[in-house]
Amino acid sequence: MLSAARPAGAGAEGQRCGLIAIVGKPNVGKSTLMNALVGQKVSITSRKAQTTRHRITGIRTRGQTQFVFVDTPGFQTKHSTALNKSLNKTVMGAIGDVDLILFVVEAGSFTLADAKVLSLFKPGIPTLLIANKLDTVHRRAEIAPWLKGMQERHPFAEFVPMSAKNRGDIERLFGICEKYLPEQPWWYAEDELTDRSEKFLASETVREKLFRFTGDELPYTSTVVIDKWDEEKSKQHKRFLRIAATIVVERDGHKAMVIGEKGERLKRISTEARQELEKLMDAKVFLEVWVKVRSGWADDEARVRSFGYE
Repeated sequence: MLSAARPAGAGAEGQRCGLIAIVGKPNVGKSTLMNALVGQKVSITSRKAQTTRHRITGIRTRGQTQFVFVDTPGFQTKHSTALNKSLNKTVMGAIGDVDLILFVVEAGSFTLADAKVLSLFKPGIPTLLIANKLDTVHRRAEIAPWLKGMQERHPFAEFVPMSAKNRGDIERLFGICEKYLPEQPWWYAEDELTDRSEKFLASETVREKLFRFTGDELPYTSTVVIDKWDEEKSKQHKRFLRIAATIVVERDGHKAMVIGEKGERLKRISTEARQELEKLMDAKVFLEVWVKVRSGWADDEARVRSFGYE
């Protein structure tokens, strides 16, 4: 586990550090919340459900406390492919060994998908009910009976109505989470933001743009593999990265969709991904993106593993 892999340093007196899982059904705003808490983009966001596929750790150190956030894939109940089984295993693993769970739901709503996620929680781990997207609820009075109903479903430690886009709400959430974390030395350096490699963030960035430009037409089984990652010396630039990425799709029709008319869509995906990576990596980036068809990869356990899923 993460904590076991980190030797606890001497650490200053009074330091706190702990694992916080951000859990919820697909597309409820978990990644947006993670990025707001970390203060930088470490998890891809998209209106398309099921865009987060890995257990991404975001780290934020404030004052004496280090918050280590675990972003989980939205728990999938619709399809039982090898990919989804792997994703659901990731969720189960993430919530079993944390100090605090943030259960993210849309304020005023509770669906069967929410109930399935809630049923996974083990007793004994404090859980905060994060009523996200509060800005979309027009009459606050409607929230009271909903809150009462939620408390009957699970003994939540606290309710936190909020919008992940509101900075004041994010500040308040830090204050609430802090008291649930154990007193122990930090696991990471003060300025670290994620335990994921730049290569991983590059594949996620390309994947986010892919979903943004293909909308709901492209199945979420499409993935991105980084084939080449070279850092070269450059006289003009502090850093110069040469990256080659492959978008893997399941059908020829999907390939045509990603490429678009006269290659326009693939060009937009590549350009936007490159611009974002240049900002993230503080480097000049040369990015090539290809599209390949690998039919049935999401059902093939060996291939799911080879593409970097657990």
